[in-house]
Amino acid sequence: MPQTAALQHLSATDAVLAALIARGPAIAPRAHEDLYLALLRAIVSQQISTKAAAAIWGRFTSLFKPEGYPEPRILLEMSEDDLRQVGLSRQKAGYLQAIAAYNERGLLDYEHLTSLSEEAFTQHLTAIRGVGRWTAQMLQMFALDQPDVFAEGDLGIQNAMRRHYGLETTGRALQKEMLALAEAWRPHRTLACKYLWQSLDQKTELEPLTVVNQLK
Repeated sequence: MPQTAALQHLSATDAVLAALIARGPAIAPRAHEDLYLALLRAIVSQQISTKAAAAIWGRFTSLFKPEGYPEPRILLEMSEDDLRQVGLSRQKAGYLQAIAAYNERGLLDYEHLTSLSEEAFTQHLTAIRGVGRWTAQMLQMFALDQPDVFAEGDLGIQNAMRRHYGLETTGRALQKEMLALAEAWRPHRTLACKYLWQSLDQKTELEPLTVVNQLK
């Protein structure tokens, strides 16, 4: 379905999203990325600053001359010391090689993975050591630009929904409320999440709506 139809659906079904979409800027569709490469980058970036992640990624890819692409077989042949010298922890070095091994087994096939449901995709990727549910969801949303993923465990989405919908609960109770609200956004929950993330950087506040009003 074209992006305009997705925006129309979200605006028609949710007053908060309608306001967020109206005040923009517009969010454009993303090109699909190399899932194997995106997984490696996600692991490198875990729990460190954007600046540090960029520096380590640059040093990591410099190990793979001349193109800088971390071919799985070459990555698997590297020693722990080879990988740690570019700034990777012992744990992350192991995770990267686990991803390479998964790819070598043919388990990161694009056609197969894009045919899976959100839950099946998450279960498939979290079988890789070091890959959690949040990482799998981010890859679906940003590397593959799949349309109907909802990251209820993401802190940014939680903060945005607490702010704009007047939610006051925490933990599992909060996630239950979020999931209920997000049902109306199907099959465009990914785009809804992107507008919620974007709203965290906007200075003007919306008048919070109550969950009761949203669920009527």
